[in-house]
Amino acid sequence: MTRVFRAEPYDLVFDPASTALVIIDMQRDFLEPGGFGSMLGNDVSLLRASIAPCKAVLEAARKAKMLVIHTREGHAPDMTDCPPSKKARGGLKVGIGDEGPMGRVLIRGEKGHDIIPELYPAPNEPVIDKPGKGAFFATDLELMLRNRGIKTLIVCGVTTEVCVNTTVREANDRGFECLVVSDAVGSYFPEFNRSALEMIKAQGGIFGWVAASTAVIDAIA
Repeated sequence: MTRVFRAEPYDLVFDPASTALVIIDMQRDFLEPGGFGSMLGNDVSLLRASIAPCKAVLEAARKAKMLVIHTREGHAPDMTDCPPSKKARGGLKVGIGDEGPMGRVLIRGEKGHDIIPELYPAPNEPVIDKPGKGAFFATDLELMLRNRGIKTLIVCGVTTEVCVNTTVREANDRGFECLVVSDAVGSYFPEFNRSALEMIKAQGGIFGWVAASTAVIDAIA
């Protein structure tokens, strides 16, 4: 039975049976003091504001028995899946693969790479480890979604202008409808966050829809 998200730029009709929640990169390295984001000089509280709304949406999706997928950006310990240009960019003293306060930065299996405790995946929730910004690049995400008959994605996570926006654009090109939860995403740069959300819903929803967590929860509850 179809339902309706009250969203911008207009309402989105969806079927809960063919809808999935995708939570992007809610990792300790990005959201916790001492992580990679903090080491770069960012105020992690700007990202942490998204945790409570994201958790509320996650709990609603679990109660509705929707498919929930989590993603983590990072690389294999030998870094063979990390382009040299990505490693070198920024000329950082401590960058990807280097030892930080929570282990090697953005390396799979390290403490910092893992998802924050507040949003930790349930045993039946797939976790996609992605080497790039977009969740579809070099992963099995599209295969998982197609196999489950998923047509609509509810998207939360960080950061809005980078991994969230890239994933939504990738999903759009693959024919998925995307609803971004405005208060369950975040950026270290508030102006980037605002612009990224505007880009998604511009021109009649060129990349997707935007709605607050309360509207999303009301629709799927």
